[in-house]
Amino acid sequence: MPTLLSETTWQKSLAQAIRDPQELISRLNLPEELLEPARKSAHLFPVMVPISYLNRIEPANLNDPLLKQILPIDLENAVVPGFEADAVGDLNVRATPGILQKYHGRALLMVSGACAIHCRYCFRRHYPYGDEPRTLQEWEPVWQTLQADSTIQEIILSGGDPLLLTDLRFHDLCQRIAAIPHVKRLRIHSRLPVVLPDRIHAGLLEMLQRLSEQGTMPWMVIHVNHPHEIAADVEQAIRQLLQAGIPVLNQSVLLKGINDTAETLIALSEKLVNLGVLPYYLHQLDRVSGAAHFEVPEAQGRKLIEELRTRLPGYAVPQYVREIPGEPHKTSLLG
Repeated sequence: MPTLLSETTWQKSLAQAIRDPQELISRLNLPEELLEPARKSAHLFPVMVPISYLNRIEPANLNDPLLKQILPIDLENAVVPGFEADAVGDLNVRATPGILQKYHGRALLMVSGACAIHCRYCFRRHYPYGDEPRTLQEWEPVWQTLQADSTIQEIILSGGDPLLLTDLRFHDLCQRIAAIPHVKRLRIHSRLPVVLPDRIHAGLLEMLQRLSEQGTMPWMVIHVNHPHEIAADVEQAIRQLLQAGIPVLNQSVLLKGINDTAETLIALSEKLVNLGVLPYYLHQLDRVSGAAHFEVPEAQGRKLIEELRTRLPGYAVPQYVREIPGEPHKTSLLG
């Protein structure tokens, strides 16, 4: 079992996160008239902002691209045709409690219902996490299902955020996965290296390295939308992952007023590849209810990618995709 000496550091950071709209508005010196709509929207999807992330936001700047991702506003309450609670059809591919199986050879595990940050465009903001298994006994059917299906070569840990599990629980999870002979890859989708970077510590890295030695290769998929999110502590966390031999990919969501310019996307890709992170996907917004005000037209997205292609090396240009319910893969929006 790896050392857990750094376990309490990130947990203390998580405990200090902003959870109250009034505190968020006060700490950032925002107008008081934002408080009532923020409270109204936070009633449906609560506020959650770690201090590390908060410190990257420019106070009193309503156009700050990081602020727009975490501040509840009244537009979240608008009812917009085409925007619904289960935007990507998760509930239709719930093979068994705890498992979403959309793609051949891969299974996604809903290992946590919690996140360290509540992004206002989150496509799972309405997901019924209470229906997923919690106790070790409730997880047994999941392991039986995975063990019995030899076509599954990759397991994706999602949620919520899988890195919000304690080190002990995460270690047990990794060992159960490593014990399945046909599973060769473990993909971890997490925002924590970006929003709570002290989650990446020696104990966690040791667990992931051991997993690789046991024959299950770990991959880390982070989520950065704007270059301002990559502060010095985030760079350090990413470098630690890469130095431990763990490949790191990035997924972004195309968001109106946040990263919908070529200059922003180019700056983001350059910052990522300079760290050794591969820009993987640029997602067209999933049409979840409460997030319509973030949508960028697909035609604009295609023009942005074409401009990126003329100004960046091919490996620095993310794939522009949309998730379509029922499709066995992401759908490219470049034709």
